[in-house]
Amino acid sequence: MDRPAAQGHVVTSRLTRRQRRSISQGIQYAVFVAVLVLIGFLADWGRLRNQFAQKDLAEELFPDIITTALKNTVIYTLSGFLLGLVLGLIVALMRLSSVAPYRWVATVYIELFRGLPALLIFIFVGVAVPLAFPGTQIPGGTYGKVALGLGLVAAAYMAETIRAGIQAVPKGQMEAARSLGFSHARAMVSVIIPQAFRIVIPPLTNELVLLFKDSSLVLFLGVTLEERELTKFGRDLASQTANSTPILVAGLCYLLVTVPLSFVVRHLEARADKAR
Repeated sequence: MDRPAAQGHVVTSRLTRRQRRSISQGIQYAVFVAVLVLIGFLADWGRLRNQFAQKDLAEELFPDIITTALKNTVIYTLSGFLLGLVLGLIVALMRLSSVAPYRWVATVYIELFRGLPALLIFIFVGVAVPLAFPGTQIPGGTYGKVALGLGLVAAAYMAETIRAGIQAVPKGQMEAARSLGFSHARAMVSVIIPQAFRIVIPPLTNELVLLFKDSSLVLFLGVTLEERELTKFGRDLASQTANSTPILVAGLCYLLVTVPLSFVVRHLEARADKAR
């Protein structure tokens, strides 16, 4: 009775680590294919096609989904990114300052805006700011509100990224600059910050991808037809037509931008790793 078991144990023990890994991978691939086949058989593709892939309805979305929705999404994203970058750099320098109140303010800002959902920040910008300052208008209207909302959220994350980049620059760079007669401020602007930005370009590009998706929160501010971004555009037309094809097309437009940006991020990260 014990002899076959002993033989099986001998056969198993003779397998090399590479062979065992190949068997394990083969099983995982088989399970993956089996799951795909099962989903393919169980899904009602006809109903999905009727609800999400109406060709005639998709064609009616053009060119407005590009010239209005996608254009506004790009504008909202870039304006929020630029504002967040400037504000994030200021907060990062405050975080590294030798003046304690500056560090306290920067720390509170970072923890507050990283801890709150972006939706609450948009509601704050759209509702609380006009109530707190009666008679004042945010420059740019809806575009200004979106830029401010996205910028406040992005700055909290960018500040920590930029701070890490500044601290990653070797201290000898500052010492060398000061030995050449540079003031501390000029050394930061001319030597340290440019090197820090070379280090943090990949994570900043990744933040741009996240902001592109967060721009969908503009629908909570109340926008006109000409100010709609992709999500608002898709939702409005889906409600009008009682069909989800506009939402699918809007999602594809997001991918049209985010997928190339993701490839750019990976390329920049690979270059940075190679440089190090």
